[in-house]
Amino acid sequence: MTVSVVQFGGSNCDRDAVRALGHLGVDAERVWHEDGLPDDTEGIVLPGGFSYGDYLRAGAMAARAPIMEEVRDAAADGVPVLGVCNGAQIGSEAGLTPGAFTTNASARFQCEPVHLRVERTDTPWTAAYDEGDVIEVPIAHGEGRFEIGDDAYDDLVADDRVLFRYCDADGNVTDDANPNGSTGNVAGVLGERETVAVLMPHPERATLPDVATSTDGAGILEAFA
Repeated sequence: MTVSVVQFGGSNCDRDAVRALGHLGVDAERVWHEDGLPDDTEGIVLPGGFSYGDYLRAGAMAARAPIMEEVRDAAADGVPVLGVCNGAQIGSEAGLTPGAFTTNASARFQCEPVHLRVERTDTPWTAAYDEGDVIEVPIAHGEGRFEIGDDAYDDLVADDRVLFRYCDADGNVTDDANPNGSTGNVAGVLGERETVAVLMPHPERATLPDVATSTDGAGILEAFA
């Protein structure tokens, strides 16, 4: 599979994503947003960073870049699309997934390892895990709090579109285990298709054994393998 890692002005995790995917045997390349998606694109990553300096809102400007029309079309055709951190904000702003990401409850930038509970395993992004597994993946964001209206949240849960929730090391979903105040401790969600997902934690930073204390994030990226 050829994965296009879309680079915007201010993206800073694109190289990390390419290296992590390469470690898993996936052919990945950085694609500058102005150049559009290559014809051989079979998967898409919207990487982390601070696209356009997070002006207006995190991800708001990148979500309106012309390449995002191509990303939406590809997603509608079943091409796997993963948004990570700033990429999750971009995906949300572009309407790929429900809800929004806003300022952390602490009002601080937070960079730390967190625990995630796997909520379902019948998706490309979670097939490597068992339901209820607890994985350790780092976060690095100032606007990672997942927000969604009450009715929309109920629909999200009813439709089984929550992929990961913040939890403690034993898998308990608690307020203390919620690093940013996200509604329902939600850390990752699906789009209308199971091939589209966004999450705030960084799986590419928990894939390479030579630079990470945990390689728990590799299972997420294996969706592209």
